Amino acid sequence: MATQQPVAREVQLRAENIGGIDETTVELESGVTVLAGRNATNRTSLLQAFMAALGGESASLKADAQEGYAELAIGEDTYRRTLQRSGGTVIMGGEPYLDDPELADLFAFLLESNPARRAVTTGDDLREIILRPVDTDEIESEITQLTAEKEQISDELDRLESLKNELPSLESHRSDIESQIEEKQDELETVKAAIEDAEADAETRHDDQDELEEKLTELRERRSSLEDVRFDLDTERESLAALREEREDLQEEADDLPADDSLNRDDIDAEIDRLQRRSQSIDGVVSQLQSIVQFNEEMLEGSHPEIRELLAEGESSSSDGTVTDRLLEEEETVRCWTCGSEVQRTEIEGTIERLRSLQETKLSERDDLEEQIKSLRTERREIDQTRKRRERVEARLTDVDNEIERRESRLEELTERQEELEGEIEELEAEAAELETEADDEGDDEDDEEGLLDLNRRANELEFSLGRLERDLETTTEEIDEIESALGEQERLTNRREEIREELEELRTRIDRIERQAVESFNEHMDAVLEVLEYENIDRIWIERIGETVREGRRKVEQTKFDLHIVRSTDDGRTYEDTIDHLSESEREVTGLIFALAGYLVHEVYEVVPFMLLDSLEALDSNRIADLVEYFEEYTDFLVVALLPEDAEAIDDSHERISEI
Repeated sequence: MATQQPVAREVQLRAENIGGIDETTVELESGVTVLAGRNATNRTSLLQAFMAALGGESASLKADAQEGYAELAIGEDTYRRTLQRSGGTVIMGGEPYLDDPELADLFAFLLESNPARRAVTTGDDLREIILRPVDTDEIESEITQLTAEKEQISDELDRLESLKNELPSLESHRSDIESQIEEKQDELETVKAAIEDAEADAETRHDDQDELEEKLTELRERRSSLEDVRFDLDTERESLAALREEREDLQEEADDLPADDSLNRDDIDAEIDRLQRRSQSIDGVVSQLQSIVQFNEEMLEGSHPEIRELLAEGESSSSDGTVTDRLLEEEETVRCWTCGSEVQRTEIEGTIERLRSLQETKLSERDDLEEQIKSLRTERREIDQTRKRRERVEARLTDVDNEIERRESRLEELTERQEELEGEIEELEAEAAELETEADDEGDDEDDEEGLLDLNRRANELEFSLGRLERDLETTTEEIDEIESALGEQERLTNRREEIREELEELRTRIDRIERQAVESFNEHMDAVLEVLEYENIDRIWIERIGETVREGRRKVEQTKFDLHIVRSTDDGRTYEDTIDHLSESEREVTGLIFALAGYLVHEVYEVVPFMLLDSLEALDSNRIADLVEYFEEYTDFLVVALLPEDAEAIDDSHERISEI
């Protein structure tokens, strides 16, 4: 499956001071390119140069060089990666093919140290490798945010639906209020007319009614003040009830929060510091091992001629030139550059391999430490979030308690003012009644009609009632307007909730989909490759997705696991399940390569980079290597594979070969 975008059929790679390479230029066409040669002939260095130009970070600078580069020309485009030594480190620069090489490092650059290959052979977490390019924390964060937004929208839509149901009753209530206002206004007009008649009659009978009028005016003012105080009291009581309810909710929330974990957090900080120091220490060891391995490989490849000449001169003083010739021709024995004795090349290669193995062990140990650090950081983050939530709740509780205290004090003041006004009104009514009685006693005619004081009292009550009704009408009208305005958002909110539902479905199934596709891809290709390579006593190698409960910080969460199964059969036809440890080296390598291919296909790496690199296939026999190469060719535009000469002979002659580097 080649990349769907147009890719040039020919590319050129130029490299200088990469690995053991002094300087080289190679050209290759799309399809399979075989790098044929013995060990220590710069085949892996050339692959490093390809990786560097494509964006990888694992290329090494030649030990005796201060700078180097790898330049890849694909059609009319050129990509360049520079390496420059600065102090004890090598700084990479330039503009390579990929900005982010993670996918290619995992699933396209399939050298011996490739993480996907290594995960199978060392029994690492296969699921973690497949999901490593997926930012699961970001997905979870996005899910949390979208879920919260969806819940808010759902709550708002529920509220709007409830308001929509309330609208008819509110409109009916508004009509009732308007009718009551109209009735009260008519009644008030009638009472005011009666007051005018009573006052006119009183002026006819009495010339001086000033004192009674003053009392009645003062009484109206007191009653108006009393009505305002009663309204304020109702408002304060409602607010106080709401605050007390909020305080109960906050107290329940505070009681549900875990106890303060400040001491535990200090322990976590200390453990994180300890693990980080350990990880940094391992990094130093890994870096030293890398330098040692690189130097020894370069010595085997002849990258330090001045050192070789020095050793040759030392040998020539005690022997004839044949040793020097043998040393320079890189035969089966070499002069050790540390002790000066003559040793077998295979012994040095074995030592280098053991150093590589130690390096892999240290890398695995560092990965474990990083996982522990990640878990501890998650736990620390949860503690910090809980602490912030507790502080927020406690701060709000304090504010609510203060506000309740203030409103209780205000309620007490208003109650005292109400009692004071009621007392004053009672006195004024008594005084006004007495003045009215005296005025009636002085009149010539007595009748049973309602007195001026009673008429004023009725007018006052009607005005108060009208005020209440008008405020109620204003509140109801505002509520209706708000509901009608809010209902205009109902369609938009409904559409947004549906969009969020689809986004959540995609996010929640993204990881599951990747896992499922990876397993299906591995199982499918593993079956096909086992059939092609004809491993006799292996019936099947397959991955099963199983659920398990794992701890993340303080929480236990459900997570899937990739379980690798190996099914073999006996001579009498019985089948049984075996373990990865019992696979031959050849079988393990094939399994690792197919697992890497599954990741390559699931993450569509062929859309990201048109190259796939293969190395360290010596565990397989020549014919199987040839079949595997043919199988992989289908899925990439350029397949570059490093092989020993005898293995390269089995590859179809139609494929391009590079033997001089």
